[in-house]
Amino acid sequence: MIDHMGLVVGDFAVSRNFYVEALAPLGVVLLDEGKDWARLGVGGRTVLWIGKGGTPPSPIHFAFVAGSAQAVSGFHAAAIAAGGRDNGAPGLRSHYSPGYFAAFVFDPDGHNVEAVFHGAG
Repeated sequence: MIDHMGLVVGDFAVSRNFYVEALAPLGVVLLDEGKDWARLGVGGRTVLWIGKGGTPPSPIHFAFVAGSAQAVSGFHAAAIAAGGRDNGAPGLRSHYSPGYFAAFVFDPDGHNVEAVFHGAG
């Protein structure tokens, strides 16, 4: 099980805005930040660190758990409004597993960021 993840970003200010806005509908908030880094989490627990500090990795895929299908839709809308690019509108993807409701966006560095609710039906 993953506790948290760190991600080197190309443009800290752009990525900070993207993640703060995109993850808000999932209950993820900015916990702390410095000049070139930010820590985001839920209930005081870190789930994502972003910052400068090297070359951003090749694009990867990662997913955040959502508490409802509405939260997935909110994530998608907020991520697009914050500069993300659509990679899959909110919807049921039963070919992944029954009740798998998800949305996908590309972040400013091209990472495929997903929000998923297990239990839609």
